Amino acid sequence: MKHLHFDVELNGFYGAYWACAGGSDCAVITMIGDDPEDRLARSAVKWLCGCGVNVLTMSPAKKDYGHHNYPLERVETAISWLKANGNRKIGVAGASTTGTLALTAAAMFPDITLTIAMTPSDFVWQGFLQGKRDGCKEWPVEGESLFSYRGKPLPYMPFCYQHPDYWHCIAAESKRTGDMVNSRKLFDDSETAHPIEPEEYIPVENIRGKLLLIGAEDDALWDTAKYIRRMEKRLAEKPHECEIETMVYAHGTHFVFPEGMLKIMLPVGSGLFVKFAFQAAKKYPKECRQTRIDIEKRMCRVLAEWKGAK
Repeated sequence: MKHLHFDVELNGFYGAYWACAGGSDCAVITMIGDDPEDRLARSAVKWLCGCGVNVLTMSPAKKDYGHHNYPLERVETAISWLKANGNRKIGVAGASTTGTLALTAAAMFPDITLTIAMTPSDFVWQGFLQGKRDGCKEWPVEGESLFSYRGKPLPYMPFCYQHPDYWHCIAAESKRTGDMVNSRKLFDDSETAHPIEPEEYIPVENIRGKLLLIGAEDDALWDTAKYIRRMEKRLAEKPHECEIETMVYAHGTHFVFPEGMLKIMLPVGSGLFVKFAFQAAKKYPKECRQTRIDIEKRMCRVLAEWKGAK
């Protein structure tokens, strides 16, 4: 797939631009995968281009899944480039940590008129790194937020477990539940220890256009269903201009991707991988697959409506 590559030093952001083969004046900034050109990113590109939109994939750095003081002005710069290169409409899509990033960016930059957030949180949390450190695969970064803007960290909820207890908590819960990763206790305990302050919540009432929130009750990483309901309540109580659509399922795990996108990511054994990753998918494979099928149908509709709207 032909694409343009962007580096922070030259362009102000790290990413890749993939033009839709049929031509389009709509683009979705997509943050799925550890790198803008890895397998997950390319799978999302193929699926979204099939929906008739251009795609700009982004990530913090080359094969880097850590998020700590990620400069949101990179998204701002990317939006400017998209507008200058024939894109009339700008959307943003993310999953997991980048679902939270998608919400935060959309709340800051009014040019974004479509926001797709899969398994997001409704608040900003402490930044983290991944790799190898003292036998740990992930650790929080002291004094840093997930995101920053103009050199200042955004207010964030600190984790109640710091290094190395942070990873020990995740590892123990993952072993206890049989999940590939289970960090739900980490988030629940942290919110109990540090009730989220008003400035740490994402001001979703500032989001423009269409807002699509997707999650499942059986998410093993954090209680995204609770977070989505809090966002619904926030929007019910505050003036806003966005049109919210929520999709909260009983079964679906943390992998609430459209079924077609997941099959592109994993052409053989996509269902088996999800069952291997999460016990909830092993217990309810048909229900999880039906969730992904429904997500695909509804997400395709939302994209078509957004493209067609004046």
